Amino acid sequence: MATDVIANQTEFEDLCQTIRDAGIVAFDTEFVSESTYLPELGLLQYATPEVAAAVDPLTIDDLAPWWELMADDETTVVVHGGQAEIRFCLEAIDRKPRKLVDVQLAEGIRSRSYPLGYTNLVSRLMGQQLKSTQTRTDWLRRPLSPEQLRYALEDVRHVIPIWECQQKTLKKKDRLWWAEAEFDRFVDDIVAEKEAAPWSRISGLHKLNRRQLAVAFELATWRDEVARDRNRQPRRILRDDLLIDVARRRPKTKKDLFATRDLNRPATKNAAEEILAAVERGEDVPDRELPTTMRSRSHDADPDQQVVSKLLSLALSNRCAQMEVSQQLVANNADLQELVRRISNGDDTSDLPLMNGWRAVVCGDLMADVLNGNVAVRVAKPGESGPLVFMHRGQPDRPR
Repeated sequence: MATDVIANQTEFEDLCQTIRDAGIVAFDTEFVSESTYLPELGLLQYATPEVAAAVDPLTIDDLAPWWELMADDETTVVVHGGQAEIRFCLEAIDRKPRKLVDVQLAEGIRSRSYPLGYTNLVSRLMGQQLKSTQTRTDWLRRPLSPEQLRYALEDVRHVIPIWECQQKTLKKKDRLWWAEAEFDRFVDDIVAEKEAAPWSRISGLHKLNRRQLAVAFELATWRDEVARDRNRQPRRILRDDLLIDVARRRPKTKKDLFATRDLNRPATKNAAEEILAAVERGEDVPDRELPTTMRSRSHDADPDQQVVSKLLSLALSNRCAQMEVSQQLVANNADLQELVRRISNGDDTSDLPLMNGWRAVVCGDLMADVLNGNVAVRVAKPGESGPLVFMHRGQPDRPR
């Protein structure tokens, strides 16, 4: 496999044509994200079956030919834990990848291992040991050393062979469609995240009443606009906990605002007028337009519902062990609590991911059987998989 370092536009466009001709490429990025509003690209790495190349984005005038290729309907782009790569594509051209494969997700569907790091995945499937010696590299600093470039290219050299190996198992288990559905959901979740309101990921909003929420939304919108304008991370403009504090107290004056100790700092003092203006905008929202109060992310399940969701978690763990699929990919505690909450309230559950697609194949009937009392549980006998055995009532030899 030939290796190149691409540092000019013509060579970069030639590489894109090579990728287009190959129809498949492994892709990874190195970036720095500690202080800027959006991560800053430091390196792009590619590998086709024939060519491995590192691209220096600091010397390339226009990366659009690659992002257009990543978002087309012809080229399979294979990544490992590709959240950042998807976000870069969305930010660059506002289009999502159409044929993305994530080998980290695929491994959780063909086995119980998720999330499995790249080094461990290479060791498991390729039988090779990689050294992670450049994890603290400043990828914006130039020149990059040969060791740094070799490290970066190792992140893509094995990706396509890993996917080829995974495909064999997935096809044998009739799970290739599971993986493809999960890849699509993975991309769509990141698209939804990008389109979400600036306040959507702030913790503590469930503690606020409707008026306080209106203030919090105005503060979050102001913070995001300032952060983008100054190219800084939003939390460096105003931390989440301080934003919640301001929304809860709704100060009218600078004196009121600075009553909280951590707000009495130079950066916040300089933004005092803007913060108070955001509070005032929240106060001016008409009562009929106030946002609805929010549940906590744990849905504040009552004790009985928590017990039931734990029982479902045990049943799900047992099923995933039997089927060799990652429980973490199938459902987390919040998913199970939402299922129990809806059933307890007599609400529809048909739109829940847990009850649709490949997840329903894994556990949809199991969840219904447990909740409807059609399943019994006993301690496993020596030699049986798992500590518990879930049995269908009336059919004691039929494990669930």
